Amino acid sequence: MKRIKFFKNAGSRIPLKFKVWLYFVLFTIVVFTLLWLFQILFLEHFYERMRISTASKCMESIADSYNSGDEEEFYRKINTMSVDNDFCVEVLDRYGNPDKKSHVIGDCILHDKFSKLRIYKDAIDESENGIIKLRMKNPRSGYDMLLYGCTVGKNECDGYLLINAVLAPVGAAVSIIKRQIMLITVILIIFAFVISLYLSKRIAAPIDRITSSAENLAKGDFNTKFDGRGYLEAKKLADTLTYAEKELSKVDTMQRDLIANVSHDLRTPLTMLKAYAEMIRDLSGDNPVKRNEHLEIIISETDRLALLVNDMLDLSKLESGKQKLTPSEFGIRGKLNEIIDRFKGLSDKNGYQIHFTPDEERTVCCDSVKIEQVIYNLINNAINYTGKDKQVFVRQINQPDGVLVEVEDTGDGIEEDKIKLIFDKYYRSENHKREVVGTGLGLSIVKAVLKMHNYDYGVRSTLGKGSTFWFKISDVK
Repeated sequence: MKRIKFFKNAGSRIPLKFKVWLYFVLFTIVVFTLLWLFQILFLEHFYERMRISTASKCMESIADSYNSGDEEEFYRKINTMSVDNDFCVEVLDRYGNPDKKSHVIGDCILHDKFSKLRIYKDAIDESENGIIKLRMKNPRSGYDMLLYGCTVGKNECDGYLLINAVLAPVGAAVSIIKRQIMLITVILIIFAFVISLYLSKRIAAPIDRITSSAENLAKGDFNTKFDGRGYLEAKKLADTLTYAEKELSKVDTMQRDLIANVSHDLRTPLTMLKAYAEMIRDLSGDNPVKRNEHLEIIISETDRLALLVNDMLDLSKLESGKQKLTPSEFGIRGKLNEIIDRFKGLSDKNGYQIHFTPDEERTVCCDSVKIEQVIYNLINNAINYTGKDKQVFVRQINQPDGVLVEVEDTGDGIEEDKIKLIFDKYYRSENHKREVVGTGLGLSIVKAVLKMHNYDYGVRSTLGKGSTFWFKISDVK
């Protein structure tokens, strides 16, 4: 197992340019190995098979031409096929006498002094299907010869067709081809070596550039440029990494902002806790009124710290999937009235007015606690960002396929390019002001809860006129 792992690790350390070069050279070697095998070792066998097959097909074609009754076409085909294939053709009448129009080319056993045409005629007559296929030696040249013969005529034998083909030795041709292939092999292997070396460098160059840039990105340089010139795949990889770089840069910036905001939110109450605890110790310890006043402030700031920590924990659990939904049936109109009533004390104290426009009561089936948290956070967000008139509008709109809940403020609104970021847990609006109630993570929790329910949600905003946050409960009865 260790040896296998070693070879796997060794393979992963081989540079791409070397692998490309090696594969190209191996491909060239395989191609030339196959060429040598087929051109040198199997040439003679392949030549004989092709010669035998061609002679058989020519005989059948000429015989079919005779049977068609077109004498001119018959002799034209004999002439064409004998010339094209270096065959000798002999036509005999039914008595074995040769036709004067027979075609003779080159070395032929049908027309030399040793020829015995009547013997071939008798062999055809004695064969089972009227066809002979013989292989013999030419007594004069010593070459192997093919002799094919058959009868011609539709219903009865009108005559005989004989075809003679020379199986010429290919040893000399093989020797010439071998030298030629050897020369070509040497030249092309050198050529392949150079070309593969060039191509391997060309293919690996964009990957090397991108790898170098990726190393800089890994070190935290978010201004890295990814150069994918060279080929399409490298450009796609470079574009993907550029996009990833932008997203990482954005996340890094937002994470820094989050740490800064959370640090600020934690530092303020901690400072106040320490200050009032010291005041109790040094100044108001013996004064019950002052002591109680300072203790109330300490308790209030402690509650604020607990709320911030709880929101952060809730958001973490929601995004990790550790919290599960607990659906139940309840009336959405009653739930909205109940939540708005909780803000009555804040409204009376600080002059905020929350206007509720209800619709008919509608029973919904979802996680009551989490949807309540969504509505609470949206109203709290509207209070934090509404205009100087301190007006907040809550609407329930019943629809055939669900219930739409809208929460509107009259604040400065959100820029169009910032709307898609407003629910991000790392994002805070540039128009942010200190919350009256809450921790600044409300919209992130809203997004996480609604995604768990698979509900649609969003925001409409007009600069200078305010924003409307909405979500739609689709599980209705």
